[in-house]
Amino acid sequence: MKKIVLASRNPHKIEELRQILKPLDIELMSAADFPGLKEVIEDGTTLQENALKKARYVASETGLPSLADDTGLEVEALDMRPGVYSARYAGEDVTYEDNVRKLLREMSRFKDENQRKARFRTVIAFIREGSVEYFEGVCKGFIINRPKGENGFGYDPVFKPEGYELTFAELDQEEKNRISHRGQAVQKFYEWLEKNDL
Repeated sequence: MKKIVLASRNPHKIEELRQILKPLDIELMSAADFPGLKEVIEDGTTLQENALKKARYVASETGLPSLADDTGLEVEALDMRPGVYSARYAGEDVTYEDNVRKLLREMSRFKDENQRKARFRTVIAFIREGSVEYFEGVCKGFIINRPKGENGFGYDPVFKPEGYELTFAELDQEEKNRISHRGQAVQKFYEWLEKNDL
């Protein structure tokens, strides 16, 4: 069975990818399977740079094809911030709630829904034998005024996808995965794997 290493220790992300790749007879390993791997500092200026940096490090250390992703929330009224800084928007070592509070504070002057347009964007980098492939997914929507819902994480409670009355945090996991930025990027990766040998 062919192997791919996911440059992440996030158990939810690992399990989600395992389920998606199951029909392809590929063994998905993760950074957790290689205790010697260090945490990669995500200091790139774009999502693509961060995803590539993580995938390249893991591929070089393990000698196996490697996959990494980076995701950002891009808000039109904030000149596409927080973007690449989404996880640390309110500072270093902050909670999801801290980031959401800062975002809502900055958005408080924008009352109309059209002024509150945003999108989640995920970029996946896949490296095998030195060559790189990128896969991108985008989910458009709006930032609402206050958090709603208990599911998900990060900015999910304040992000309402286009065409829905519920936030990401109010949708069930299966529906969210079907329409989400990350789900789209992973689906494109899956379709590429179906047509290409590892």
